[in-house]
Amino acid sequence: MLPAVNRKLLLGLEILGAWPIVMLAGVLHTASFSPGLAWPLQLLALAMLAHASWDETPARAARHGLLFGLGWMGSGLWWLYISLHDFGHLPGVLAGAAVLLLAFVLSLYFAAALALAAKLRDQRPAVHALIWASCWLVAELARAQWFSGFPWIASGYAHAVGPLSHWAPWIGVYGITALAGLVAAGVAAALRGSGRVLMGALLLMGGGLLLPQQFTESAGKLKVSLLQPNVPQDQKFDRALIEANLEQLLRQIESAQGQLVVTPESVVPLPMDWMLEQYPLQVERIKRAAAGHPLLLGTFLGNEREGFVNSLLALGTPQPYSYGKRHLLPFGETIPPGFAWFVHALGIPMDSQARGQHQRALAIGGQLVRPLICYEDLFGEDFVDSVQAGPEGATVLLNVSNLAWFGPAMVQDQHLQFSQMRALEFQRPFIRSTNTGATAVLDHKGQVTARLPAVVRDVLEAEVEGRRGATPYARWLGSVGLWPLWGLAVLPLVLAWRRRRAR
Repeated sequence: MLPAVNRKLLLGLEILGAWPIVMLAGVLHTASFSPGLAWPLQLLALAMLAHASWDETPARAARHGLLFGLGWMGSGLWWLYISLHDFGHLPGVLAGAAVLLLAFVLSLYFAAALALAAKLRDQRPAVHALIWASCWLVAELARAQWFSGFPWIASGYAHAVGPLSHWAPWIGVYGITALAGLVAAGVAAALRGSGRVLMGALLLMGGGLLLPQQFTESAGKLKVSLLQPNVPQDQKFDRALIEANLEQLLRQIESAQGQLVVTPESVVPLPMDWMLEQYPLQVERIKRAAAGHPLLLGTFLGNEREGFVNSLLALGTPQPYSYGKRHLLPFGETIPPGFAWFVHALGIPMDSQARGQHQRALAIGGQLVRPLICYEDLFGEDFVDSVQAGPEGATVLLNVSNLAWFGPAMVQDQHLQFSQMRALEFQRPFIRSTNTGATAVLDHKGQVTARLPAVVRDVLEAEVEGRRGATPYARWLGSVGLWPLWGLAVLPLVLAWRRRRAR
């Protein structure tokens, strides 16, 4: 029997209607992806979901998962409306509907996960807590990897700070996601009179504080100049304004003092071959400026026949170097089958691109700098080979982005959290050059050591300490990918299914 206080709590949920509360919990979950110590909100929101769905039928649990996901994804991805409406010129109703449709599709992962947890329910609180956390992990892994993956604001990213962050170099963001799910399920079990489950989960959570944390060593320092041009998105591809924007960019490049100067993604908005034909004087001035301070320039390489590649081109370096984006953004850079009409209607420049071909780091100033373009830094499993121990392992991670498509609110801090988690997982410093923010430098502990204010034109001059070596997470991720986490998630579910069938 439930304690009287818990029966009253459940009765209150029934009177008010659990579904609105579950959706509000999803909104609360989004609030945990913000600067500072907001990570307890993630555990609270997930615990609310676990509590509400614990004793439900599979159909009602699925509805809870769907509504939680709608609250979470709707409030966490609302800024997509800006790109669709303000820059894609979709009518407001259609732009809002498109964001809601994406939130709905992503929420299906959570609906399926909670339905499965309800289907496999075990009367033993500890066992059911493990089942619930396993289902949550399966949902997040599937969202991260299926259909090219879209793991934006995955649960574990809320813990780029806090006690669970100490697990990052051991089990990565999705391992942290599993631990957060176990704590949430432990709270739900405690509300039903089984505090031992919660105590065990909290001990695991705090256990990261006792784990060794030093796996890399200093590889020396590099002075960097990170440019933030702050070009409004509606002016970026305007042919009448390209020349003026290039002049502003040139002044920033010429003022930079670092051993490596970095511009944001696509700061030169036309393919380089076209630039040489239409703006030869500006291209020559950029090359001259790079002769004194090597430059990574955001542009497009390739051609119409083979496809254009969102790239970083090195100028002023001893050896030729370029990096092309490898993990493309659905709808923005690669068109899913059947959606060409929708993407073309948005008028996105170069909306179908080719992929880059290599993961080599740039050797500069005694460091090996591994570039990532835009949301590539969400996929540590894609580039883990670049940070493995050895002479070719990257010592510095770099992200270049243009988030002006989505406005200044929320999206910049969310993306910065992803870089923080990668810094923790691989114990590498992370430098970021963006068009409007967040341009920043993070050390190998994920701490922001320098950052420009958003939506200003400036150059961030900073020094970064490169690191060599490999964390436990980097070693096993590089060897077997995310399969161990899939195994840990699926094994309890298989055992629960077999036990259910044996009854």
